[in-house]
Amino acid sequence: MQFSYYAKKISGEEITGETEAKDRFELARILRQRDYTLVSFKEKKEKEKIFPRLFSLVSFGGVKVSEKMMFSRNLGVMISSGLPITRSLEILSRQTKNKKLKKILLGLMDRVQKGIPLSEAMKNYPGVFNSLFIAMVKVGEETGKLSDSLKIVSEHLEQERTLTKKIKGALIYPVIIVVAMILIGILMLIYVVPTLTSTFKELNIQLPLSTQIIISTSNFLVTHTVLVIGIIILLALVAFWFFRTEKGKRLSGNIFLRLPLISSLLKKINTSRTSRTLASLISSGVNILEAISITKDVLQNHRYKQVLDNARSEVQKGAPLSESFKKASDLYPILLGEMLAVGEETGKISEMLNRIAVFYEEEVAETTKDLTTVIEPLLMVVVGVIVGFFAISMIKPMYSMMEGI
Repeated sequence: MQFSYYAKKISGEEITGETEAKDRFELARILRQRDYTLVSFKEKKEKEKIFPRLFSLVSFGGVKVSEKMMFSRNLGVMISSGLPITRSLEILSRQTKNKKLKKILLGLMDRVQKGIPLSEAMKNYPGVFNSLFIAMVKVGEETGKLSDSLKIVSEHLEQERTLTKKIKGALIYPVIIVVAMILIGILMLIYVVPTLTSTFKELNIQLPLSTQIIISTSNFLVTHTVLVIGIIILLALVAFWFFRTEKGKRLSGNIFLRLPLISSLLKKINTSRTSRTLASLISSGVNILEAISITKDVLQNHRYKQVLDNARSEVQKGAPLSESFKKASDLYPILLGEMLAVGEETGKISEMLNRIAVFYEEEVAETTKDLTTVIEPLLMVVVGVIVGFFAISMIKPMYSMMEGI
């Protein structure tokens, strides 16, 4: 559920905002972790959230991952060179061309000048700085190694961007082909088929069932064009809303994990993301329980979130983290659990997790290439079948007409 809230610190500092939580008790717990006490809250109904979500989908001027990466890298360099944080933020705000990021940096600078730690100031911009970013900055502030923490954040963001680009690169070709095929099909049904239909009517030809289906579809599209467009937009909006709900996320997560070609890729992506996030957090000095909680927030699939929930509970009881991953062998590869066990024995957990992350990021790259190789001929077969069906359906009556002559 989505909550809007008002909370206060013992020091008197106040904060308002919005966040996702199962219930008001979880909301209070989330705020307590940030040293805030919940004063008041309001549950936002699903219908209230549709329009903000749609607006966020089509709005422009966000902060790109590459911009956040450059921000963390440059801020770390400036701090390590001896510049104060406020001065560094002011310089970066003048350098950026992104108006939204400029406004955020000036907001951070203003809060830091008032004595608020940078990590606390970042919590006012949850859409830009996630829990991982904030936690690592907080650890850097506490240990006096903020520049090192920011460097790790930058490296983590760079790896995430590289991983995302590989996945998008594999999907963009089939998406373009499918969209182009649908548009061409609609144009032919609206403009080409009616011309042939009038010819068939004039000649009074007996039409096969496939031809009748195409003509009926064409007539419906031509007669109810506005209605069809409205239905398509409505279905798109409903689907967008549904798959943003908890039930929708669970359904889509389960479906993707069962798809033959996609399942293997998703498991490798989640393994690399889990390993990379845990490695970054642990190497920065974040305690293991907090690192597991933050990693859970980074992941999208509910089944992987559940594994990390269980892992946190087991680690609290004194069990090694590797055991939880070994038990979840249907989602995580055995290699992760075994390598993590070695890391626990040698005291090099972050190093082992980093190696696993690198390995599976390379695996994702190879799998996306293979996926593209497999999808291309499949798409060609599908396109060929559809074109063949259309051609035969429209040409067959013409042959019947020629035979009659």
